[in-house]
Amino acid sequence: MKIVIVGGVAAGASMAARARRLNEEAEIVVLEKDTFISFANCGLPYHIGGEIKERDALLLQTPETLKETLNIEVRTNHEVTEIDRKSKQVAVTNLKNNQIYTENYDKLVLCQGAEPLRPPIPGINHPKIFTLRNIPDMDAIIREVDSGAQKAVVIGGGFIGIEVAEAFRHRNIEVNLVELQNQLMPPLDSEIACDLGNHMKNKGVQLHLGQAAKEFIDNNGKVNVILDNGEALLADLVVLAIGVKPASHLAVNAGLETGNRGGIKVNNQMQTSDPDIYAAGDMVEVTDFVTGEPTQVPLAGPANRQGRIVADNIFGYKSEYQSTQGTAVVKIFDMTAGSTGASEKTLQRINRPFHKIYLHPSGHAGYYPGTAPMHIKLLFQPKTGLILGAQIAGYDGVDKRIDVFATAIRAKMTVFDLEHLELAYAPPYGSAKDPANMAGFIASNFLRGDLDLWYAEDFPDKTAAGTLLDVRGKKEFSSWHIPGAINIPLGQLRTRLNEINKDQPVYIYCRVGFRSYLAYRILIQKGFRQASVLAGGSKTFNCYCCMAPTTGGPGVPFVSHAEEKMAEKPDALKNP
Repeated sequence: MKIVIVGGVAAGASMAARARRLNEEAEIVVLEKDTFISFANCGLPYHIGGEIKERDALLLQTPETLKETLNIEVRTNHEVTEIDRKSKQVAVTNLKNNQIYTENYDKLVLCQGAEPLRPPIPGINHPKIFTLRNIPDMDAIIREVDSGAQKAVVIGGGFIGIEVAEAFRHRNIEVNLVELQNQLMPPLDSEIACDLGNHMKNKGVQLHLGQAAKEFIDNNGKVNVILDNGEALLADLVVLAIGVKPASHLAVNAGLETGNRGGIKVNNQMQTSDPDIYAAGDMVEVTDFVTGEPTQVPLAGPANRQGRIVADNIFGYKSEYQSTQGTAVVKIFDMTAGSTGASEKTLQRINRPFHKIYLHPSGHAGYYPGTAPMHIKLLFQPKTGLILGAQIAGYDGVDKRIDVFATAIRAKMTVFDLEHLELAYAPPYGSAKDPANMAGFIASNFLRGDLDLWYAEDFPDKTAAGTLLDVRGKKEFSSWHIPGAINIPLGQLRTRLNEINKDQPVYIYCRVGFRSYLAYRILIQKGFRQASVLAGGSKTFNCYCCMAPTTGGPGVPFVSHAEEKMAEKPDALKNP
C-alpha cells in the first residue's frame, strides 16, 4: 500500500509515524511545500521573545531523521497543486527547480493545516506586515526585531496576538495591540477576560479594544496603522494575528465536500467524501462536544489525535474521532487563562438553558507563599448539573484546574461529581478542598436549593427593587462598595436583622461570596424568603464592570474565613 500525505507538521507527521508503527511494508511519502516539517509552531512566539533560546529546539524532526528511524520519505519544498481522484494521482511541483510530476497513491491524506487571514485592507501587502504561522515567518520577524525595531502593532487579541505582544515586550519593543472586540481573548466571556487586559496594560501593552485597522500607509519604510476611530499608530513592524482559515483549496478543487466555514467534512474515521482520501488537523470540520454543532477548532492536540486515527483506520484498526471541546490555555506575562467546553455567549447563541457560578479560590494553600486568587466560571445544565463549560483566569494553578474540568466534561460528569473528586493535595500544590471541589460544592448547593444567586448584570435594574446588603467589614465598605448598598458586617448581622426589610428582596454580597453565603443562611433561617447572594462577590462584579484588576497578584491571597481580618493588612484593599 502506498500512502501519500500532504502536509508534514502536526497531523501529517503524527499520521506518518503511526502508520509506520502499524505497517512496516507500506510506502509512506510526505509532501510538504515548506522547508520544515514537524516543527513546534506553538513555540514560535517564545523564540521571538527569547524564552526558548535555541532555534533548533523548535525543529522536532527532519526528513533525514524520519527516513532513518521510520523509513518515511519526506520531500520538503514540494507543493501538491492538484488531485486527480479518478486516476488516484496528485500533481506535485518541486519548488526548488519548478519540476512538475505526478505521484500515485492508494490512500491520500490531507493535512495542510490552516492559513493566516489577510483581509483586503488597503496597504496590507506592505513588506513590514507579517503573519506568524511557520519557521520562515518567525525568522522574518526576528530579523526585524534584531535590526532595531522599537515599535510594533499587533492586530488581533487572541492566542497568537497576545503571545506575540508579550514576546515583543520581552524584547523591549513598544507594543500597541488592536482587537475588534471589546475584550481580549474573544472566545472567553468578557468578565473572565477583563483582568487579562488590565494585566497587559500593567506590562506596558497599549490596548485598542473595539477597534479595527482600516488602512496601512507607508511612512518612509515604516507602517502607519489607521484605526476605525481615525487614530494612527506608527510601527516598525506589524503582525497580523486575526485568525486562520482552513487550507482547503486543494480539496475544494478536487470536489471534496466542505462545510460552511470551508473546513473539509469528514466522518468519525476522518474519511472525506472520497473513501480513499482522509483529512486531519486544522483544515477539517469537527463537531463541538457540548453543542453538537459543526465548528473549526485549530488546536495542536486534536490535530495530532486525528492524524493517529487516520492511520488506525487505513490499517483496519477501529478508531473514531468523537468531537472537540476546545480546551485551551494561554500565558499572558504572569497570568494564565484557560477554557474548555462552551462559553456563556455560545450557550446564549444556541438558546441552551444553563446556570453559572463564580469563585475565587487560591491556586494552593493560602498560608504557603506564592499563590493568588484565580477567577473560575463554571457553566452547567439546570436540574442535572451536567458540566457544560469552564473558564479560569489567574496566576497559579490555572492549567491544573482547567484540565480537571476538561476531563469532567469529556466524562459527562455533573457538578455533584466534582464534590467527590479526590485530587492531589499538599500546601505548595493545592488545598484540602481543591478549587474543583469548591466549584462542585457551590453549584450543588445552588441546584439543591441551599443557595440562591444574583449576578453582576442584575445591577441596577433588578436590585433597585430590594435591599443591597454588603456584609464585609467597615474598612472594606469604606474603601469601595456597590452604589446604594447598606453595610452590616457579617459578625453583626444576627443583632441587626431589624434594619433589613423582610418584605423586600435582599441582595447580599461580600468580596468573593463566602461571607454572603453565611449571611444568606442566617437570613433564610430567620424568615427572610427573598434573599440571594452575588455570584463571585465584588471581585466578579468588578470584572463584569471591567474595573481595577481583581484577581490579585502572587503573594496577596485572601482566606475566605478570615477576609475581614486580612483586610486590615497594608495594601490588602488595593484592588476591589
